[in-house]
Amino acid sequence: MLKVASYNIRKAIGTDRRRNPGRVIDVLNEIDADIVALQEADRRFGRRAAAIPQTQLEMHSDYRAIPLDVQTDSMGWHGNAILVRKSAQVLAHDIMHIPCLEPRGAIMAHVELAGQQLAVVGMHLDLSGLWRRRQAAAIIKAALELEQQAPVILMGDLNEWSAAGGCLKDFSRAFHMLHCGRSFHTRSPIATLDRIMHSNGILSPEAGVHDSPAARKASDHLPVWARIAIA
Repeated sequence: MLKVASYNIRKAIGTDRRRNPGRVIDVLNEIDADIVALQEADRRFGRRAAAIPQTQLEMHSDYRAIPLDVQTDSMGWHGNAILVRKSAQVLAHDIMHIPCLEPRGAIMAHVELAGQQLAVVGMHLDLSGLWRRRQAAAIIKAALELEQQAPVILMGDLNEWSAAGGCLKDFSRAFHMLHCGRSFHTRSPIATLDRIMHSNGILSPEAGVHDSPAARKASDHLPVWARIAIA
């Protein structure tokens, strides 16, 4: 079994409006996932530096960020990043250019952990429903191509407030949607914005929201997670 998670870390700004990367790392260690898709992993302005300094992440966790080779100081691409355990082997990685009204993107990685290969897609979709569906179409097309190489996990903040419509309907035609639970806002979770989906060839007997005192302070989103097995 592998554990995967998705977490919008809000540039490491907590519910007290203070930037504290250490709190995010504490939550990551609590989740103890093998692969984590992060959203808002970089600062928005200036050099768009990583919200969690690389040295701090490496010193205080078992994670490393997959290098995307896009911006020198950033962890991700338009804020999207993928963390893996230091023991993982990264076979390939790439950025995805998707239709956007505001700066948005998606990323992918092909990794091997414990002898199992998995393709991972991380995303943070638009606030506009029309653009979300356009982005979903582009991501679905790319993910179906990845599925020819390895089973695919798709994770991220979809910004979709509807229960089953919009881009959720589009993703559900091609992938299995897991029911993790409400993840936003941490003070009183009312929306299921953060999602995990998977292709055929993957079994997931358990999924949920990581709701802890630390998680309720570190960001305005709670992390979602799933345990998976490659069939």
